[in-house]
Amino acid sequence: MQGITFELDDEMVADDEERETLQEIVNNTKLSEGFLTLARDIEVMEPKSPEDIYKAHLLDGRASAGASVDSARQNLAATFVNAFVNAGFGQGCAFVTFVTFLSQDKLMTVPSEASSGGSSGNWLYKNKEHGKTSAAASLGMILLWDVDSGLAQIDKYFHSNDNPGMILLWDVDSGLAQIDKYFHSNDNPVIAGALLGVGIVNCGIKNDCDPALALLADYIDKEDSSVRIGAIMGLGLAYAGAQNEQIRGKLTPILGDTKASLDVIAFAAISLGLVYVGSCNEEVAQAIIFALMDRSESELGDPLSRLLPLGLGLLYLGKQESVEATAEVSKTFNEKIRKYCDMTLLSCAYAGTGNVLKVQHFLGQCAQHLEKGETYQGPAVLGIAMVAMAEELGLEMAIRSLEHLLQYGEQNIRRAVPLALGLICISNPKVIILVLFAGAEHPSTIRNNFQLLRFLPSRSVGMVNVMDTLSRLSHDTDTEVAMAAVISLGLIGAGTNNARIAGMLRNLSSYYYKEASLLFCVRIAQGLVHLGKGLLTLSPYHSERFLLSPTALAGLVTLLHACLDMKAIILGKYHYVLYFLVLAMQPRMLLTVDENLKPLSVPVRVGQAVDVVGQAGRPKTITGFQTHSTPVLLAAGDRAELATEKHIPLSPILEGFVILKENPEYRDDH
Repeated sequence: MQGITFELDDEMVADDEERETLQEIVNNTKLSEGFLTLARDIEVMEPKSPEDIYKAHLLDGRASAGASVDSARQNLAATFVNAFVNAGFGQGCAFVTFVTFLSQDKLMTVPSEASSGGSSGNWLYKNKEHGKTSAAASLGMILLWDVDSGLAQIDKYFHSNDNPGMILLWDVDSGLAQIDKYFHSNDNPVIAGALLGVGIVNCGIKNDCDPALALLADYIDKEDSSVRIGAIMGLGLAYAGAQNEQIRGKLTPILGDTKASLDVIAFAAISLGLVYVGSCNEEVAQAIIFALMDRSESELGDPLSRLLPLGLGLLYLGKQESVEATAEVSKTFNEKIRKYCDMTLLSCAYAGTGNVLKVQHFLGQCAQHLEKGETYQGPAVLGIAMVAMAEELGLEMAIRSLEHLLQYGEQNIRRAVPLALGLICISNPKVIILVLFAGAEHPSTIRNNFQLLRFLPSRSVGMVNVMDTLSRLSHDTDTEVAMAAVISLGLIGAGTNNARIAGMLRNLSSYYYKEASLLFCVRIAQGLVHLGKGLLTLSPYHSERFLLSPTALAGLVTLLHACLDMKAIILGKYHYVLYFLVLAMQPRMLLTVDENLKPLSVPVRVGQAVDVVGQAGRPKTITGFQTHSTPVLLAAGDRAELATEKHIPLSPILEGFVILKENPEYRDDH
């Protein structure tokens, strides 16, 4: 379920039928079905529109008036909000919301009527050129994990004509003649979005037919760079972690193509990094190194060139010492990119390890005073978060260190700190850290006994609430710091429907109603907070925070590196990098099924997880629990246990899909 390709063979499972069933589970083909079962049980199938999220009626007059302005930037923001909020909910939501959520026209306008005046109603064409790419790709988000339906719907966009009066959702069954008629489209941004949408739909799902490769391979070598990027990024998302040799064969030549534009090469490097994440693949590493060496001085000054070192770093994600040879090679790069590459490689290689020496190394880099134009401190700040996010004590220490960087660091460091806080507390807005001053007791003592707080001197202990820190930074005089803080508010509240963060963002939309760029960031954050209507999480950790998903962390890190230069990438024409978040999206559910994989409702206790490592006997593993019937939602830090002995779980960890078998020793008392 975590994006790792795993093939079962005859030795593992002898029975053909059983092996096929198990391979289906491994391939995640049941994920969409299970997610919709959860949604129906909780009764959140009703599609939501951006207005339902913005709640502009709660704001004062001037701000609510600003919310209804029909600008291309705000339409693009609404596209992302719609995609994030309705992610994974399938056709029912896609068609109600995708085109009609802000338009006056109905979706299925007859083409002749559309061309005579109804064209403005088509939501796709309320976006500018590159905005159409994100708008078309958003359909892939809504149809997430539902490969069959998703490809049928997105296929219609491949046959788009550049006539705004034409409704793009063609009927697939109307025959090959119609398909061929629109195959040679001039509307490249729409085709690019459709290609990206194919990748999104296939993200985390393995299909024996390889539909993503079949559909996207032909578009990799097209002349138009937007179409190429759509196909390349689509392949990166669809095959993340798969280490697919065919993808390497398709994408590696692009890195050495002298005619390819920098953005195409940058996205090819990222996609290869995603496909071979944590593999230490030498051929891919060599191709990216040569691509970096071939870049001119002016190209290395472009923010997109920084994605090349990131693609290289993803190959060594979590592999620690294995990166050393490549890190030595990086010292021969042009001085403009040398230190940036070094910091990126180290931060990726030691991500999730909790290595204290590396955290100290990154802090040392942040202490240096830079000449103008140096950018490597951004990845160093993110590196602190990536390394320290592994365990709770390291996480608390990292947050304290980031607080110091905010106070004493230079401006380029302050711009990266909110993003680091967003990564550390992703999908977990309730993180509160105790900060001790002179004369206070040891932090672990206080953490274990909050009663002590009443008796400590008022100046000896303080509480750092990450949410409050980001809220403060969202009003910073530096626009870049404010934008990073707003995006991070969305990340820490992602998929939680947190009312406090939602209120903060509503107030920020009123505060920044005249500033288009900041308002765009506020809207993105609002969409993230309500991700999947509160049923999804972006946390890369699973199995009770024991295991780290490399593909999920890779998606998050890619977005955060893009956010280091918000104006050039997110607010420029590459806003679709926001879709890299799909790699980290997982339902935060517990769904129990019987041995035939049919949903089975059983009572479970859900409460706050208690660390019982090293304790004698069989201590309680949860506290403050409530009893529910499955399927249930699990918040950050929650743990579930069966409240009945009628069934035995086949997994020791109750999270995601859990198969139950009947307990042969169970006797009903009645």
